[in-house]
Amino acid sequence: MAAIALPGPRRGLRDALSRLHWPLIGMLSLIAGAGVITLYSVAEGSWTPWAASHAIRYGASLLLLIVVAIVGMRVWTALAYPIYAVALGALALVPFIGKTVMGAQRWIDVGHFQFQPSELMKIGLVLALARYYHGLRVEQVSHVLYLIPPAILIGAPVALVFMQPDLGTAMMLAMTGVGLIILAGLSWRIAFLGVVGAGVGAYLAYRFDILKQYQVERILTFLDPDRDPLGKGYHLLQSKIGLGSGGLDGKGFMEGTQSELKFLPEMQTDFIFTIFGEEFGFVGAVALLGLYFVVIMTGVGIALRAKTHFARLTAMGVLVTFALYVLINSGMVMGLAPVVGVPLPLVSYGGTVMLTIMAGFGLVMSAHLSREPDALSRLL
Repeated sequence: MAAIALPGPRRGLRDALSRLHWPLIGMLSLIAGAGVITLYSVAEGSWTPWAASHAIRYGASLLLLIVVAIVGMRVWTALAYPIYAVALGALALVPFIGKTVMGAQRWIDVGHFQFQPSELMKIGLVLALARYYHGLRVEQVSHVLYLIPPAILIGAPVALVFMQPDLGTAMMLAMTGVGLIILAGLSWRIAFLGVVGAGVGAYLAYRFDILKQYQVERILTFLDPDRDPLGKGYHLLQSKIGLGSGGLDGKGFMEGTQSELKFLPEMQTDFIFTIFGEEFGFVGAVALLGLYFVVIMTGVGIALRAKTHFARLTAMGVLVTFALYVLINSGMVMGLAPVVGVPLPLVSYGGTVMLTIMAGFGLVMSAHLSREPDALSRLL
């Protein structure tokens, strides 16, 4: 019997799905699976309130990744500045209509859904900077006049997020923006001067009380956690104890004492890597970090093979943001970075962050598909 030809749009969709980078999706799913089992353990063997919701959110976010991927880079190039503008507008509204949680005003209620505009800005900033540098010649990248627009694009959201206050996210936005400018071809001399300027700015912020007192305390605790072991340094010391007590192969699934005895705050978000390391040990922690590394290097390979400068910079910007999530969170719980509210991507509980990360990897996947005609054009 002769094969029945599929209609054009259906065949185009099937082709687009077949060309997705499924090994990368598989690795992201493994990381999310590590989050599910750890959240199950944190809840003392219960799927509620976190593990089941985390799994459902990942499924929905995976659909978002696929949609973003098949839309095509031509569309995202056109939408880059509008997405940034929407994110910036939402950030500007936070002081007026934002919801305050634990002393920080970061959330906006939309019906029954809450979201952090700062998370949308992580995508918007990458898209806007990639779009800007897509239109520049190589010799213009390091010209002083051409550095003014990206400085404004970065500075505006960083200032708004810093005022919420959210120092961790403000730092991530700044580092992502600067990293993307360097990847666009910025002169290393100017980059070095920028690093020196950032160091001077950080000192002045500390010297003239621009930072909040609790932010100063976190920095001082990072430098010397033993200065207040039963107060400001307690959680960091307990995190180190938890990681160290896991030994080589861990105490076993759901056998961690730090979670059972509630020695750590926010175990489902900020300190989830401590719980994972205590239960699965050094081997498990290194395996998880290794999986993150492979995801990042796979993404870098996709970025280097992308068809356009916009696609390359967009993919690299997403990967820089993803790497910062991992480095800051894992460094924080190990005492290698100050304690800030930065979750472990796809493992920590949180819907807005997961949507942001998966939408970002949808853009990476779109860069992968951009080596050929846009998937959307194949559906039409």
